[in-house]
Amino acid sequence: CFYVESPATRQLLSKMQTGDYENLVIASSIIRPAANKWIREFVRRLHGGDYDPLHPLLDETLKETYGIIVYQEQVMRIASEVAGFTLARADLMRRAMGKKDKALMAEMKKEFLEGAVGKGIERKIAAEIFDLIEKFASYGFNKSHSVAYSVIAYQTGYLKAHYPAEFMAATLSSEMGNTDRVVKFIDDCRKMEINVLPPDVNESLIDFCVVSEGIRFGLCAIKNVGQGAIESVIAARTKSGRFKNMFDFCGRVDLRLVNKKCLESLVQAGAFDSMGNSRAVFLENLERAVSFGQAAQNHASPGQATLFDSLGPTAAPSIRYPDLLPSNPWSEPDKLAREKSVLGFYVSGHPLLRFQEEVLEFTNVQLGDVSGFSDGATARACGIVTAVRRKIDRRNNMMAFVTIEDFTGKGDCIVFSDPYARYQDLLRVDTMVMVVGRGELNGDSLRILVNEVIPMERVREKFAKSVVLSINVSDIQEQTVSRLREVMEHHQGNIPCYLNVMDTGSARLFHARRYSIDASDGFVTEITRMLGPRSVSFSNGLSSKN
Repeated sequence: CFYVESPATRQLLSKMQTGDYENLVIASSIIRPAANKWIREFVRRLHGGDYDPLHPLLDETLKETYGIIVYQEQVMRIASEVAGFTLARADLMRRAMGKKDKALMAEMKKEFLEGAVGKGIERKIAAEIFDLIEKFASYGFNKSHSVAYSVIAYQTGYLKAHYPAEFMAATLSSEMGNTDRVVKFIDDCRKMEINVLPPDVNESLIDFCVVSEGIRFGLCAIKNVGQGAIESVIAARTKSGRFKNMFDFCGRVDLRLVNKKCLESLVQAGAFDSMGNSRAVFLENLERAVSFGQAAQNHASPGQATLFDSLGPTAAPSIRYPDLLPSNPWSEPDKLAREKSVLGFYVSGHPLLRFQEEVLEFTNVQLGDVSGFSDGATARACGIVTAVRRKIDRRNNMMAFVTIEDFTGKGDCIVFSDPYARYQDLLRVDTMVMVVGRGELNGDSLRILVNEVIPMERVREKFAKSVVLSINVSDIQEQTVSRLREVMEHHQGNIPCYLNVMDTGSARLFHARRYSIDASDGFVTEITRMLGPRSVSFSNGLSSKN
């Protein structure tokens, strides 16, 4: 169920009708990264494609799966019918393959080939059958196991397709304690154009929940906010409606549970943002709000009746909340840093977002998703430095272990003494860089042996081979064309420029031979202001991301 994003699997699922579990069992059994070509082949055969079996003895065993080994039971039956193995011996072979026990597999292969030859099968064909078994036995399930997986795959695939926000909210809630997984899922939401919103005292529940604007963070994700505090906030909101402001909030929640440290975390996480002021203002007024709340609650305590109480609830005067005192606003990096300190990740933004185009175009690996990256290949990754640990190496030189983080997760970098001497000024916490070096995979994590470090401000200048300006003919005016020419003349450089001219239902690409431009932020800002968002794109000129 974790590989429903495979195009071939989506194609197979799209052909199924409700309750079509037979084909779904087959699909779930072969949904594995190593089996992509077999998924495509299975889909082809499912819809009438011809195929030639390796040997007639396989026909009956593989008939229900169109000649493709899917289940562990099929592996055992083939070993029995082709090589004369007992079922116990066949199961031993299957387990040896699954555990990749090379010594035992070599022994079993010899026995398999001898048994097959003894039954009149050519040695070459027998070897091909064994190799085919070996490919599938390492990740195949037994049939009953596959049934359970198939139902889950179908249900989760359906929910993700038809209720994406609800599906992702449930997924995020289930991984709340795993920061790396939450970061990856937040990035998935961003790619799916689902907004993940900071916590909000007027909307958030304990876990992630769906609201009209997207997915709202759960209050239990905030550090220093305990279960009792969350229950107090939700109970007060349920009883008397939305909180009007911070003073109203402090007057209604249990301040023994929602203490000062809890309030500071709520502010820094953005839980009061919907009340219309900056987080700096809320933090500046926190002490006053707590004092107001304590006074209001003491006044409402038993034995504190007033003259107005005898007139009935409708006659009581309306509460006058104090005005919030102004405060110097936080910078965007400071705001995001505070947010991450209480949530563990960035939610309302990301420092790297201003370099999003560079990350998409000039990197060849995402730190939280290493699928498709080859172990030992050159890695180009962008990220913000989150940790630096320096160490003296055997030559008595300084080296460093550096952690960087992008939109999808984090990765570890080893910077030996020579590159560290060249780039140590760039390797500081909160700097944004591209690192280039040899990538080593360890399961789902990536380690980069760094050879080069480039500040993000210079990535575009170093790697951009061309720039494309997208122009929509129906929207552009004559004066805009004149202004575009002026901007291109003002930002002359060495990068070839192309114009992607779009008209109704068509687009043509022209090389602006008279103009080569630079890759400055000023150029991008001016063009975007004139032609709109996503009107500027850079190409690295590489045919492969690796």
